[in-house]
Amino acid sequence: MSYELTSFLYLVAAVLFILALRGLSSPVTSRRGNQFGIAGMTIAVLATLVHPGMHSVGYLLILLGIAIGGSIGVVVARRIQMTALPQLVAAFHSLVGLAAVFVAAAALNAPEAFGIGSYGNIHVQSRIEMSLGLAIGAITFTGSLIAFAKLQALMKGAPITFRYQHPLNLGLAILLVALIVLFVATAAQPVFWLIALLALALGFLIIIPIGGADMPVVVSMLNSYSGWAACGIGFTIQNLALIITGALVGASGAILSYVMCKGMNRSIINVLLGGFGTEAGGGPAGGAGGDRTVKHGNAEDAAFIMKNASKVIVVPGYGMAVAQAQHALREMADVLKEEGVDIKYAIHPVAGRMPGHMNVLLAEASVPYDEVFELEQINNEFSTADVVYVIGANDVTNPAAKTDPKSPIYGMPILEVDKAKTVLFVKRSMASGYAGVENELFFRPNTMMLFGDAKKVTEEIVQAFGRF
Repeated sequence: MSYELTSFLYLVAAVLFILALRGLSSPVTSRRGNQFGIAGMTIAVLATLVHPGMHSVGYLLILLGIAIGGSIGVVVARRIQMTALPQLVAAFHSLVGLAAVFVAAAALNAPEAFGIGSYGNIHVQSRIEMSLGLAIGAITFTGSLIAFAKLQALMKGAPITFRYQHPLNLGLAILLVALIVLFVATAAQPVFWLIALLALALGFLIIIPIGGADMPVVVSMLNSYSGWAACGIGFTIQNLALIITGALVGASGAILSYVMCKGMNRSIINVLLGGFGTEAGGGPAGGAGGDRTVKHGNAEDAAFIMKNASKVIVVPGYGMAVAQAQHALREMADVLKEEGVDIKYAIHPVAGRMPGHMNVLLAEASVPYDEVFELEQINNEFSTADVVYVIGANDVTNPAAKTDPKSPIYGMPILEVDKAKTVLFVKRSMASGYAGVENELFFRPNTMMLFGDAKKVTEEIVQAFGRF
């Protein structure tokens, strides 16, 4: 196959990747978007395998690697729980970063194979691309491992801070830039490995001070890092598909990070500085405000209220994901719709622990796409709702974000569920949310707490419908 044909196939794959991103922008077209992505990747892989010069690499090793990696991917995809998707994505990002490091090391030791010069005499342009890909890849690798560990509860979700942390990170970043300049000037192998070690340390230090509440932003930010790492390495090895794909992932991840930060009323700089958000903890009822009355009910109370409502808005959160309550929730909604109740679902941009987490769970339960609305689409409807059923959400419904300037989440856009006639709040306890902030909604006179496992409570409500 000629180089021109390979480049053309890479271009076709790139177009399919763009269509995939376009499709993934909406739940309605997401299946088609995934199909475009799969087709694009298949074309890119096949074009690479038949690329001129690939016969000298050894197809046996390539096919062996595909077989091993593909087998692991199939097993993981079949066994993974929907609640574990955020940490799975973080783990995948770490592998992309590590791959960039390995490719950079291969290009350093065998530049002739990549057409970027000879051993010890690599082209200057390639040194720039190689060192940037190496640094970003190494930062992505260790940063993603820390994100995985926090999401998987292998380490505390609370920020890990220490004295002079920010000056240290700034100093290491400046040193990293200086080493990159030195490598570009000298192509010295020891400098290359110093860049790798320093970037690995920096990735670790950047993520550990970031708390659990900011993890959705971290996941999307690392997604962007992995894309730029791939893009840099694509320039090094002169692979058009890798350049385009990496740029698409990097740009889309950066845009998604911006959207997430906007949804939390925070800036990327604030996220990177860390120190906000604690592990989910238990704040006593009443908290600093003294003893306050909390109204709580049971499944029969909730069933009676909802069955006599004309409009119910459901607000899902991470608690629903943990309890795997989405199927019970859809069953409850189906019963209410048979009674003539108008049902809608409200999704906050940072609900769950990764972008789109709640949308995926609702889609898994076959909830109709036209019943699911984003924050800006649904917020003005809460005042017209008879009931809001909050199932496992917390921080995204906390009125303190609008009323308490001293609150760490002040200014964050929230779902204004407090405007509804009645709020039914399903939660295991009075514990604070992932941001470690007590929810003022618990103590509002129009709120009824339903304590217990989200799935069990919802199933009990469905059973109670038959008694009325």
